[in-house]
Amino acid sequence: MSHDGESTLEAFKARLSLADIVGRHVRLTRRGREYTGLCPFHKEKSPSFSVVEDKGFYHCFGCGAHGDVIRFVMEIEGLEFPEALARLADMTGIEPPRRRVDKAERTAPGLAEANAAAMRFFEERLHSSQGRGALAYLERRQVGHEVRERFRLGYAPPGRHDLKGWLHEQGFAESLAVEAGLLIRPDDGGTAYDRFRERLVFPIEDMRGRIVGFGGRALADQRAKYLNSPETPLFHKGTLLFGLPLASRAAKEAGRIVLVEGYMDVVAMSEAGIAETVAPLGTAVTEEQLRLLWRYADEPVVCLDGDKAGFAAALRAARRALPVMQGGQSLRFALLPEGDDPDTFIRSRGRAAMDGLLRAAMPLSRLIWQAELTAGPVATPEQLAGLRQRLMDYAALASDHALAGFLRQQFDELIRARRPQRQGAWRRDGRGSGAWGSGRHDAKGGPRSSSQGWDRSPQLGSGLQSGEAASAIRALALFLLDPGLLHHHEEDLLNLEFADPRHDRVRNEILSCFATHGDLDQQVLDHHLTSSGCDELVRKVIDTLGPLPGGGAVDRVAAGQMFATMRLRAARNRELEEYASALSERRYTELDVRRRSQDELLNGLPEGGFPGLPGEK
Repeated sequence: MSHDGESTLEAFKARLSLADIVGRHVRLTRRGREYTGLCPFHKEKSPSFSVVEDKGFYHCFGCGAHGDVIRFVMEIEGLEFPEALARLADMTGIEPPRRRVDKAERTAPGLAEANAAAMRFFEERLHSSQGRGALAYLERRQVGHEVRERFRLGYAPPGRHDLKGWLHEQGFAESLAVEAGLLIRPDDGGTAYDRFRERLVFPIEDMRGRIVGFGGRALADQRAKYLNSPETPLFHKGTLLFGLPLASRAAKEAGRIVLVEGYMDVVAMSEAGIAETVAPLGTAVTEEQLRLLWRYADEPVVCLDGDKAGFAAALRAARRALPVMQGGQSLRFALLPEGDDPDTFIRSRGRAAMDGLLRAAMPLSRLIWQAELTAGPVATPEQLAGLRQRLMDYAALASDHALAGFLRQQFDELIRARRPQRQGAWRRDGRGSGAWGSGRHDAKGGPRSSSQGWDRSPQLGSGLQSGEAASAIRALALFLLDPGLLHHHEEDLLNLEFADPRHDRVRNEILSCFATHGDLDQQVLDHHLTSSGCDELVRKVIDTLGPLPGGGAVDRVAAGQMFATMRLRAARNRELEEYASALSERRYTELDVRRRSQDELLNGLPEGGFPGLPGEK
């Protein structure tokens, strides 16, 4: 900036009252020549935030926040420098430093005034006799008066010229209302008419506090359920987020920001007290919107419906984010149970359940892994190679070279964990041993009988029906009592074999919940299993474990020893299968050596089981 520009900027700041600007966000108390209050940038009980008016700066002795009036507005409202200047000018009426402006900016004040007038019209109609149906709809959705006022919700009546006539009475030219997107002028030059009719109306505000456009939800049988303002000199829907001006302060305080799908989702989350929630404007999230989210949190939480459409939307967001993510930035994903949206989830389960879901949101890399892992079979080397290629395609989207490298490394490690652990482990039916080739599913995904693929020996068949099956059920009970075991023993859960397919189902529900939420919370898992109709069977599985010593907590060290023993037993059983097959080929010498070694290891285990776990021998 030139010296003239710097002096102009300093003159602008000198005309601003720092205490007045800060006082809009912080309750200040005068102490001599300074002001003190609770810091808006971190949580505290005793004031450590000071405003020094005559020197033009603020400082927090708790978190170190420091700056001038422009820095304060940039930080508290999440604005860039030019936006902060414009915001200060709007708040105080003081002309900011001059710069070259284009035609759109010159016409913006008139458009913003027309939109503000239209908002007042819609608000008045909501509380008139015309708006009874819209108010009844909001009451059914349990949207209270305070939240309606916070979002300035309104109602557009069904008449084609209601808003048009009202704007004319207020002195707004028809051409201006058309340019603002409030009226539609037919291509044939006919009479202009109202764009929003018989709709619940959501005003859309930019970070300068201007009403730049509207979204409308149909309350009657209309072709489009949602309708937005068109692109105008003020309204660019790919650069705006609904609710962001209201959510910005809450996001700073909470240390997170949540992206949901629609306007009513934002309203419902705010009604529940989760005010740090925003939504795109009826389109897939854009790169510009992602950059807005990253101003408030390094890992914004994307909360979407748990159906196929929601999962697809999550993957689109992941693909859009990877090219623009910088070091430390990412997304996390909270997928709701199928059939729920944020509104129905909160109403049926409460705020605490939603908070748990958001805390357990899965990282972007896990979402990609889960999506591609379930996209098709991975039972042969060729299919596994296809999975790897799809995952590498995602990693290639990352413009940050370090991030791309870490993604490739993580995906390769995950694939190696699913690969058979021994030579020759691909079965005659094309399936491998290990997590996804242990004989539990046929080619159609259903349960396999023991006659498919390699036959079990009689000893192994009887063992599975007795001791081994009981051990598998007890291991399943440990995961039910302590989902945290999944972080280090997911593969052990995958490899359990059950005689009863109902236990298979419980295991699959645990894995499904873990894939969705990542850092599993006990309450979330319990709710998932109850919703899946598994609660009665879960109780029976846990009962097989018996009382746990030490106050009922799972001893993770003892559990790890138990899983290691089960892996060793499973390896011995596989060797016995090969041993039986090898007898006719006279190639059993090497196998016999390995079997004896494993038997010695097993015979050396403690007779009474593992301390900290009941009943396992």
